[in-house]
Amino acid sequence: QVQLVESGGGLVQPGGSLRLSCAASGFTFSRYTMSWFRQAPGKEREFVASITWIASRTYYADSVKGRFTISRDNAKNTVYLQMDSLKPEDTAVYYCAARDSPSRSFELKEYDYWGQGTQVTVSS
Repeated sequence: QVQLVESGGGLVQPGGSLRLSCAASGFTFSRYTMSWFRQAPGKEREFVASITWIASRTYYADSVKGRFTISRDNAKNTVYLQMDSLKPEDTAVYYCAARDSPSRSFELKEYDYWGQGTQVTVSS
């Protein structure tokens, strides 16, 4: 069966870094666009970053551009999110999602599979 398992979340001080991983199984990972979303308490889930399977094109929300980097390793069926210069407003549950399409989407409904999420807390 399809699984997306996130890991790497935790508590970090402002200005610090974390690297999230999402291990995929049960589908042809190399042919899926992969994205990260996040959901803060009391807020809607929002797009963070995306990487397509064609040419590994990347896209970022304005709020994380220049601080976060998405990457993928098709040999390991894993997508990563390197988060640097973290801010308290980055605190959220982070989810990875898979889309059976060569293009990215900001819309939750366009994604076929979701992970269970990993908590990231940025606080001093």
